[in-house]
Amino acid sequence: MQFSSRRKKFTTNSQAELYGEPLQFYGQPPLENISLTEFETFAVERLKLLKTIENLGVSYVKMSESYTKKLGTESKALNFLYRPEADDRKPQNGPTEQEKRRKDHISHFILRLAYCQTEDLRRWFIQQEVDLFRYRFNDLHPKQKLEFLHRNNLQYDRITVEEKKALNDKLVNSSYALSGITVVEQDVYKVPFQDALDLVRTRKVYLKAGYVYIPHQDIVTIVINDFRTRLSKALALTARSLPAVHSDERLQPLLNHLSHAYVGQDYSIQKNVGKISLEQIDSLSGKSFPLCMRQIHQSLRENHHLRHGGRMQYGLFLKGIGLSLEQALQFWRSEFIKGKVDADKFDKAYAYSVRHMFGKEGKRTDYTPYSCMKVILSNAPSQGDHHGCPFRHSDPELLKQKLQVYKVSPSGISQILELVKGMHYQLACQKYFEQTHNVEDASFSLNHPNQYFIESQKALGGGKEIKRETEAPQKPQEIPTGGPSAAPEAAANTQDEAEMTEDLDSFFQDA
Repeated sequence: MQFSSRRKKFTTNSQAELYGEPLQFYGQPPLENISLTEFETFAVERLKLLKTIENLGVSYVKMSESYTKKLGTESKALNFLYRPEADDRKPQNGPTEQEKRRKDHISHFILRLAYCQTEDLRRWFIQQEVDLFRYRFNDLHPKQKLEFLHRNNLQYDRITVEEKKALNDKLVNSSYALSGITVVEQDVYKVPFQDALDLVRTRKVYLKAGYVYIPHQDIVTIVINDFRTRLSKALALTARSLPAVHSDERLQPLLNHLSHAYVGQDYSIQKNVGKISLEQIDSLSGKSFPLCMRQIHQSLRENHHLRHGGRMQYGLFLKGIGLSLEQALQFWRSEFIKGKVDADKFDKAYAYSVRHMFGKEGKRTDYTPYSCMKVILSNAPSQGDHHGCPFRHSDPELLKQKLQVYKVSPSGISQILELVKGMHYQLACQKYFEQTHNVEDASFSLNHPNQYFIESQKALGGGKEIKRETEAPQKPQEIPTGGPSAAPEAAANTQDEAEMTEDLDSFFQDA
């Protein structure tokens, strides 16, 4: 994306021509200047749209009536184009259709920059963009579809009426959408078979002498394959230019943030502070913790210690569900001193990081619990670690055994493993929620471990707030903040923890 004023005099006409069409292959990057605020707003709203597409693609049959209706509603809510007709009149509320097309164009290229960085990110981005493109192409009128093909040099030959009559029986037998009457009325295209491998593989078209004969309504498969190929190549080229983009200190934090971005509720605001007692944590871990937090808790209870990644992921989660600073210090101290860490060593090497999570040390930033995207995409666990996402980072066979131990039904395990195989990790966790809470369809899209906990409490308690068990008053404890004088390993833990945590809010303030 260019931010300079070069070729500015050509921008107005070319952009007006580009936004005059309801659909594009995103072959031409935007050339205009935009503010950083608009840059981030456009990107976040497109990311919300792509997340919706991912969730709908698993919950509904793609392109079904329910799927298209919900996607159209979401597009409208986020002010993206949701209908093919252009209307230059200024509506009473919201942007014009031209302005929506501009937003669509710019936001696509911003997310290209954010999602070209790794193979996993590229694969996810391509799949969601392809599904969005398919929805929009199918929404075009037949005349607009033909104009789009010609405009993008997809000018496949239409066979003549005589050819259609000669091939009538073969076309009807090979294409579900055709009958003897519709063959004559409908355009049929002669396309090289290598451009329609999906249709050939599923035996949906007539193949003869290296060409397939495709009815007009099935031409979408060809267009989708072309779009996928173009986008894949474009992302590879974009990845090569990343060093130049990252040299801009304004953009690098934004782009790194977007690829891990969480766009849901902010769980840093503790609404249940003090409503959870330390005695409740064990029972809550079995009933209301997502699998990632359940396995960390179990490891902590068994080993009486967690490495840095586990402490950060689990500590912020506990903070988000309502543990106060005093409770958190008591919780971690009581568990660590059961292992190889005595109270003095804990106070010197680990108490600082707990206080840091709550914004009482360092930059005094009130850090937020990790979102699913951050758990999945950042700081993958190594040997001896217990953090991360079990659906993303566990071996499928070990995951299966763990689900069996937690009494998930065989059919539920099969569904979860199938979602994991398709790299739908958050949806696999949502299926785990449905299995462990005995509900057929969760009424939410899971994006955050703390969201899982809240929804679990609603399901188990009929929407009521958590009730705190009666407990003896806790005596506040004075916590020394020294660290450098501790044992070398513990001192290194403290320093690494402080340095890593200091960097958190630079890129993942809402993650």
